[in-house]
Amino acid sequence: MQTENDGRNDFDFLIGTWQVHHRMLTARLKGSTDWLEFEGDTVVRKILNGLGNLDENVIYMPTGVVHAMTLRLFNPHSKEWSIHWSTDRMGTLDIPMIGGFKDGQGLFYAQETLEGRHVYSRFIWSKFMANSCQWEQALSADGGRTWETNWVMEFKRV
Repeated sequence: MQTENDGRNDFDFLIGTWQVHHRMLTARLKGSTDWLEFEGDTVVRKILNGLGNLDENVIYMPTGVVHAMTLRLFNPHSKEWSIHWSTDRMGTLDIPMIGGFKDGQGLFYAQETLEGRHVYSRFIWSKFMANSCQWEQALSADGGRTWETNWVMEFKRV
C-alpha cells in the first residue's frame, strides 16, 4: 500500500522535458582542474505505476553525440531508490547508486572501479526550484573522507 510520504514521489520534480548544461572534468581523480562544457536534452517520465521513472538523454559531447538513459526504481520495503545508468557507448547498466532524499537534497552512493582501483561514487541532487535543479557526481579514492566532483548537470525546464 502506498503511503503519501514513503519516498516514492521524491523524484516527481524531475518529470518533464529539460535542457541540461553539463560540466565534466577532463580526468578523474588525477587533480585535473580542466572542465569540458556541453549541452544536452532530457525527457523524464514515470514508469511502473509511479514506482520508478526513466529518462532519455541526448548529450552533445565534444567527442560526439551520446544517447543515454537513467532508470530509477523505488523499493517500498527499504524506502530507498536505486539509480541505474547506461549509454549507447556501453550497452549495459552501471552498478546502481543507492540512497534517498533528506534535508533538501538527494544523496546516492555506490562502490565502483576506476582504472583498476576501487572508489566510492556519490550523486547529489540539489538546488530545487520550480524550473531548475542540479545533479553532481563525485568520486572518492580514500573511503569517502574527501570527494572530487567530476560532473555537474544544471537542469532548466523546457
